[in-house]
Amino acid sequence: MEDQLIPLPPNPTKIATKWALISLAIGIVITYAVQFSGLDMNSPVKYLGYIPFIGGLLLTQKEFKDELGGYLTFGQGFSAGFRFALFNGLLLAIFTYLYLAILSPDVFAKAMETSRAAMVAKGMSDEQVEKAMAMAIKFGPIGGAFFLAIWYAILGAILALIGASIFKKEKTLYDIEREAAANEDTTPAE
Repeated sequence: MEDQLIPLPPNPTKIATKWALISLAIGIVITYAVQFSGLDMNSPVKYLGYIPFIGGLLLTQKEFKDELGGYLTFGQGFSAGFRFALFNGLLLAIFTYLYLAILSPDVFAKAMETSRAAMVAKGMSDEQVEKAMAMAIKFGPIGGAFFLAIWYAILGAILALIGASIFKKEKTLYDIEREAAANEDTTPAE
């Protein structure tokens, strides 16, 4: 009797990593396109960065469902989507730190000046402004990267719940019986 190889189940981590890298690449292109076009980073254009994140999360869940033969439990969908969010958030945090600290420190300096002007416009005292600016400069790019990783994990959890409810399709009793019958038909006779 030949040993039959049982196929391994699809790996949600592999799928999530693939889409996180694709989403990161698109996010980097958007970041530099906004910077080189001279658009204000605080304008509504800043929300463009969420498009590859949302798309990547949903595509992760969709591909995982396809790999599972068109069936996906809510937990499996959430797990795949949340893994994407974690990987994407960590990769984006690393890029953000490198971008603000090394690649384009002028963007961070401009953001600090914008923040200073906003605090002065709110009527904050010079002492309060200086204290806030010292804190922002102290934590600067690393603090921003940390906050970004946390934010994307939280946002990803919410979106993964929504996506899992959209893509959820569990096997019915009929599907299980049909698969069992199909397996009996392909089992070799001894």
